[in-house]
Amino acid sequence: MKRQSNEPGSLLMLIASMFIYGTIGIFRRYIPISSGLLAFIRGVVGSIFLLCVMLVKKRKVIPAVGKRSMILLALSGALIGFNWIFLFESYNYTSVATATLCYYLAPSIVMLVSPLLFKERLTIKKLFCVIASFIGMVLVSGMIQTGLPAFGEFKGILFGIGAAVFYSVIVILNKKLADIEPLSKTFIQLCSSAVVILPYVLIAEDITLMPTDTRSLVLTAILGIVHTGIAYTLYFASIDGLKTQTTAIFSYVDPVTALLLSFFILNEKMSLPALIGAVLMIGSAIFSVVESKPGIHKDTFS
Repeated sequence: MKRQSNEPGSLLMLIASMFIYGTIGIFRRYIPISSGLLAFIRGVVGSIFLLCVMLVKKRKVIPAVGKRSMILLALSGALIGFNWIFLFESYNYTSVATATLCYYLAPSIVMLVSPLLFKERLTIKKLFCVIASFIGMVLVSGMIQTGLPAFGEFKGILFGIGAAVFYSVIVILNKKLADIEPLSKTFIQLCSSAVVILPYVLIAEDITLMPTDTRSLVLTAILGIVHTGIAYTLYFASIDGLKTQTTAIFSYVDPVTALLLSFFILNEKMSLPALIGAVLMIGSAIFSVVESKPGIHKDTFS
């Protein structure tokens, strides 16, 4: 009964969080900061915001978990950081639409490896969804129409697929951490991402190139506060009041938003085959979660 009464508000919070995630690519285009530094700032600002939320709600900040779980938390946090770097780099080299769709290969990758890691059965339905998703990826890449894309475009696609691989590993690790309170878990992961990325930023990137103009600073602050702190808070506040299947299906508001905004704001065009590929990828992902088992929600680290 309680679930039913909370459902409209929870659904609104879920859609809001997914819409926010879907705008990340647009914001990235207008922030002239290296991907590593941007990921570091996002991790720091996001963790500070989540810390404030947990203190206000009087939630436990550091979860009482064993050494193995804490190691997995730290590892998944490090992967989140590099997942962001790869995704931000993908936006730099290819369109927001293509980068986002490459990123959403992750559900198919998880489905492929689940039989090996979790002894889950790869049903005909899941296999069909995986095949459809990869066909969609080929259509989106443009390889059928024009052969291999230009080097820059191809690099962007590879970065997007790399981000999807990182995301898949994060989802798999989070399945082993399912008993930890979501906000505390995400706080530790965001802190870990910032700690791990910092040495990389100091060694590999020139932090003196960080712009100081008002627009860049404001957009970077929004990415940390809104796209990380607020979006994660809305997401985790929503999932307790919704069914697993509802949460998974509405999570695809994210890529649809990214596709629409890239078209209307950035004027990024997609060919007919690419549009068919996008429908195949998003449609197969949604179809794969219909009638999914209860009790496992989709982790999101856009």
